[in-house]
Amino acid sequence: MVPFLNIHTHQAKQQDGVVAVQSLSLTEGTFLAMPKTKPISIGIHPWYAHLENLPTNMKYLNVLARQANVKLIGECGLDRLRGEEMTKQMEILAAQVFLAQQLKKPVILHCVKAFDELIALKKQLKPTVPMIIHGFSKKHEMAQQLMAQGFYLSFGAAVLKSDEIASVLKEIDQPFFLETDDSNADIVEIYARVAEIKKISVDELKDVIFANWKKLGLL
Repeated sequence: MVPFLNIHTHQAKQQDGVVAVQSLSLTEGTFLAMPKTKPISIGIHPWYAHLENLPTNMKYLNVLARQANVKLIGECGLDRLRGEEMTKQMEILAAQVFLAQQLKKPVILHCVKAFDELIALKKQLKPTVPMIIHGFSKKHEMAQQLMAQGFYLSFGAAVLKSDEIASVLKEIDQPFFLETDDSNADIVEIYARVAEIKKISVDELKDVIFANWKKLGLL
């Protein structure tokens, strides 16, 4: 049976019938007890990143990200409301994208009010690995702009209460993902809502997400 896939969660507990990618932040020290088997992502979150620590952080990340169960690099990204000033954040993100490119692993991205800078950085670096924006909750125009630039979108608990996100998902015809992030939402409930929006069964949606996952080489 195809499992529910949760591409981004901060919860350590595993749910029956769900394959969840637990997100760990290198700068929070959680890497000291990194799981060895269950799927995880690891990166330098912009909230906690400091440019002066980048050489040391990347030294550790370069080793830890090579574990077979590390499926994505991140979450990493840009946040205009919190963290270092934007040019420093862009340098920190660029280092992680470069590592992801070396390891041929997708990047899971956090982006707050810095989509122009994120698009510009992608154009500059020209990575070939998939770049996934987690927790997307913006309008349809932004979704189209990002997908046109080659980004993938992941949707979370906002879909349960936002008509705007529902309309984005209704129209989207490119690969996308679903997640719970740091919410207490049930990934099964998120799948049920998205299946309703897409007018397909939950099992059909599971097949779609699984195919998207496989396309990005995340199996």
